[in-house]
Amino acid sequence: MTTNAMADSAPALQVNGTASGSEQAGNTEGTASAASAGSADSEGKAETDAKAESKAKSGESRAKAKLSKAALQKIRAGKAVSVAKKQIGDPYRWGATGPGAFDCSGLVKYAWGKAGVTLPRITHSQYRAIRKKVSWSNLRPGDLLFFSGKGHVGMYVGKGRMVHSPSSGKTVRIVKLKGHYRSSFAGAARPGA
Repeated sequence: MTTNAMADSAPALQVNGTASGSEQAGNTEGTASAASAGSADSEGKAETDAKAESKAKSGESRAKAKLSKAALQKIRAGKAVSVAKKQIGDPYRWGATGPGAFDCSGLVKYAWGKAGVTLPRITHSQYRAIRKKVSWSNLRPGDLLFFSGKGHVGMYVGKGRMVHSPSSGKTVRIVKLKGHYRSSFAGAARPGA
């Protein structure tokens, strides 16, 4: 094979998106030096790209770090409320954690899990595990409400209402927090705070 035939059959070398002039002329020595220059350029560019990517990632970390714990909790709470509301109409099933069927603690565990917060399985353990306790007057969407000696749990969704999986034969629903719920209130906690 001749030198020109080798140059013609070799893949075109791209430097900054265009073929080098020595390749276009078919000069193999020029191609070799362009290849080494291109290699050095691409190594330098790769290193520069890696540094830029690293800086971007650290910038993202700093941006996340700048997001306060309270702001992050509020975002997660919104996600948990949204997930819980999507389960409206699903049947109550004792011991079920979804999808498709839930008991009261299974519903809040599932919703908060989708928001990135792991909760224990049963109501008493959920209440104990969540450090931030809140009063009835300071409820925010996403807060867990415990009733009847902490034997039942629901999630506050705002405007004096909660979503919960009530009992056998019923479905996940939103209810107003009055009457029985107010009188049997045993405590509230804010996951992810």
